[in-house]
Amino acid sequence: MTGGKAEILVVDDERFNLEILLEHLEEAGDYISTPAEDGVQAWELLEKTPEKFSAVLLDRMMPRMGGMEVLEKIKNHEKMKMLPVIMQTAKASKQDVLKGLEGGAYYYLTKPFEKEALIAILRTAVSDYHTYIDIQAELREGAGTIGLISSGSFSFKTLRDGKNLATLLANACPNPDKVVMGLNELFVNSVEHGNLGITYDDKSALNDDGAWEEEVERRQALPENASKLVKVTIEKNGSKVSFVIKDEGNGFDWNQYLEISPERAFDTHGRGIAMANGMSFSRLEYQGNGNEVIAVIAS
Repeated sequence: MTGGKAEILVVDDERFNLEILLEHLEEAGDYISTPAEDGVQAWELLEKTPEKFSAVLLDRMMPRMGGMEVLEKIKNHEKMKMLPVIMQTAKASKQDVLKGLEGGAYYYLTKPFEKEALIAILRTAVSDYHTYIDIQAELREGAGTIGLISSGSFSFKTLRDGKNLATLLANACPNPDKVVMGLNELFVNSVEHGNLGITYDDKSALNDDGAWEEEVERRQALPENASKLVKVTIEKNGSKVSFVIKDEGNGFDWNQYLEISPERAFDTHGRGIAMANGMSFSRLEYQGNGNEVIAVIAS
C-alpha cells in the first residue's frame, strides 16, 4: 500500500478496456493502478515486486501469455500464492469459470461489467488479502509456548476476538500459516451468519454498499445478541489436531458452501468455507443444522 491506498495491477490487452478500468479505479479514490498490456508485461511487474500489489485485475484472453498462465505463475510463487486474482473475461461458461476456480481465481467479473460491480468485488478481494497479511504478521509475533497445548476450550464474541483466537490456536498446529486463515474464516461465519443472522443475500447487499462492518457492529449491540458466544475446543492427539466450533445461531444449508461453485464465483463473498475446506484442513464436517463444525488436521 502507498499512502493508505491499495495498489492494483490492471492487465488487459485491449487499450480501450484498460483505460476504462483505470478510470473506474481512479474515480473510486481508494486505489493506485498500474497498467499492463499483456501477460508477459504483467508477470515482469509481479516478479520484480512480488509484495507490491494488493490484487490483480486480470484479463483471461491475451496474446503472448494468457491470463490462465499468469494465474498459474502467481499461485506457484511463494510470496504471491495468496494474492487475489480477479479474472475478467467474456468467457463465462460454467466450464471456463470452474477451470479458473480450480486454478485459484476465486473472484470473477464478466465483460461487460458495471463500475459498481467492479468496485464491490475489488473491495472484497483487497480486504480479504489485507486480512491475510495482518493475520500472518500476528501469527509470527504470537509463536511460542501455545504449541505445547494438548487440549482446551475457548469462547469469543466479536470478529476481532475471533481473529486473535485463530492466530493463537493456529500456532498449536503444524503449518500454522495455512491453518490460521481457515480458522478465521470459520470463526467469521460463526459470528456473522450464525450468531448475528446475516444471510447470504444480506451480505451481498452490505458488500455492495460497503456497509458490512457497520452492520456487524450494529447487530452485535442488539440485546438479543449481547450474550451470544462462539465456543471452540481444540484436541491434539499426536499429529492430529481437531477443532469443534459451535455458534448459537439457527444454522444454515452448509452443503453448498464446501466448494466454490461457478454460480457464486461472481458474488462478492461466499468463498470462506470452501477455502478453509480446500486449503486449511484435512476434513471439514458440519453437524446437524450447521451451527457446529468439526475441522481436522491430520498429517
